[in-house]
Amino acid sequence: MTELLTENSFFFLLLTLAAYLAGIWMQRKLGWAVCNPILIAALLVGGFLAATDIPYTTYQSDCAVLSWLLTPATVCLAIPLYTQLQVLRKDWRAILAGIAAGTAASLGSIAVMACLFRLDHTLYVSLLPKSITTAMGLALSEMYGGIAGVTTAAIIVTGIFGNCCAGWLCRLFRLQDPVAQGVALGTASHVIGTARAARISPIAEAVSSLSLVIAGLLTAVVFPLLASLL
Repeated sequence: MTELLTENSFFFLLLTLAAYLAGIWMQRKLGWAVCNPILIAALLVGGFLAATDIPYTTYQSDCAVLSWLLTPATVCLAIPLYTQLQVLRKDWRAILAGIAAGTAASLGSIAVMACLFRLDHTLYVSLLPKSITTAMGLALSEMYGGIAGVTTAAIIVTGIFGNCCAGWLCRLFRLQDPVAQGVALGTASHVIGTARAARISPIAEAVSSLSLVIAGLLTAVVFPLLASLL
């Protein structure tokens, strides 16, 4: 049975889409923040692979087309950015300051954690790019000796956490302004956080799109310096 599934190159693609649709259904049905479609899809697919003893590499190779779509999907985030250009021009100083502070907090927290828990260099550089998009994070991690699987997992978990907890965290820290919400989500939780910002308001979505791009660039610039510390 397992061999029959692995021989069909479209099976895992259909499995992923079905799992994601199941996640959307659960989110709409239950209305819980933890019922994030990406989280549900990851749990369903991961459980299926574990139950059938199918290697992750097989699944990854058959779903490569989804990875190829990440770049054009990220580029499409420029659309809300363009539509809210006037708002962004008015608050550009505050936006840039927030992105810089968020990026410093993200990278600094990993550096502090690495020192406290005495993480080795490989694990350290694997976790550093946790708050930027997968494409950039993997490139930086592998360039400095990181583990691709650890980096991917860290990026996905960070994004899902931000997506699920955005509402609660905004209430806790009294972030009511959509610009502030967009900066926080885009800087801390990249594309997955931006998907949550799109549900808040068009302004939050636009600011989040800008934030994830600038945060990625800042991370790429600072990454070599931080990677050499440990």
